[in-house]
Amino acid sequence: MSKLRLSVAMGDYDRTRALLDGRVQIDGVDPVYMALYPEEMFFRAMRNEEFDICELSFSSYTVKTAKDDCPYVAVPVFLSRAFRHTSIYVRKDRIKKPEDLKGKRIGLPEYQLSANVWARGFLQDDYGVRPEDVTWVRGGIETPGRPEKIALQLPPGVRLESAPEGVTISEMLDRGDIDAFMAPRPPSAHVLNNPNVGWLFDDPTGVAKDYYRRTNVFPIMHVVGIRKTIAEAHPWLPGAVFKAFSQSKAAALEALSDTSATKVTLPFVEEQLKAARETMGEDYWSYGVAPNRKTIETFLRYHFSQGLSARQLSVDQVFHPATYESYAI
Repeated sequence: MSKLRLSVAMGDYDRTRALLDGRVQIDGVDPVYMALYPEEMFFRAMRNEEFDICELSFSSYTVKTAKDDCPYVAVPVFLSRAFRHTSIYVRKDRIKKPEDLKGKRIGLPEYQLSANVWARGFLQDDYGVRPEDVTWVRGGIETPGRPEKIALQLPPGVRLESAPEGVTISEMLDRGDIDAFMAPRPPSAHVLNNPNVGWLFDDPTGVAKDYYRRTNVFPIMHVVGIRKTIAEAHPWLPGAVFKAFSQSKAAALEALSDTSATKVTLPFVEEQLKAARETMGEDYWSYGVAPNRKTIETFLRYHFSQGLSARQLSVDQVFHPATYESYAI
């Protein structure tokens, strides 16, 4: 019996490695894998709908889903998660605390990036800094002139302008033309040598752990989408995709826990694993709707309140219903 020949675009992570090298199979699928960087993958998926199964920006997916024109339906596989307290760099000679950002200029590569949705959300919830309180300056981090992947209609009170032609937001932060920088990637390497540039939070890990203890939210950046026409034609496919990605993550966690010879090029792995489990529990990087409902609800609230969603979505409107339950053996 022949299998479905499907293209699968995703990042090369430890949690996808077992899929890429063939140790884990997607039931009924003959995959053509492409390991791509997020910027390329998201642009091609949202502009040209190039892939059958694809890692997607949670924010871009939510924008399109709220407008009822997304070509993909998501399964609750969260290939990228991160506390974005490290995503905000500031001019330390001007900004001493988050509240100092009011009235200032913040550079970002795209307004609707998932990382920026989360960062704006905790700035407002925890420090009273609203999106309307600053001027946003959009531009490339390394290359000038980066556009939004999808068209946005922002609330009237939000001020968004473009960086000057031929100038990056990294250069603007270095020169002091902007007061802060918000992005999933850091500024250009040479900018980090500027003694007046640094993280907004001197101890971002400590602040992020406090955020988790108070909210029980581990931010989600990326989901996995399946082309709707294919999911409708093959109702078994969403469950098979969820199962395979879950098995691949389990293989990665098993390898990470084997510290007889560490699988990552990083010291203190045992200590960091212990700290993560003590703070967040054994299943600290969970997939599925049930263990992540609070996190998903928080993201959807942030997204709508920031004017990125055309309507307020519920959790049950975001993911394919066949992936809400898993089967134990």
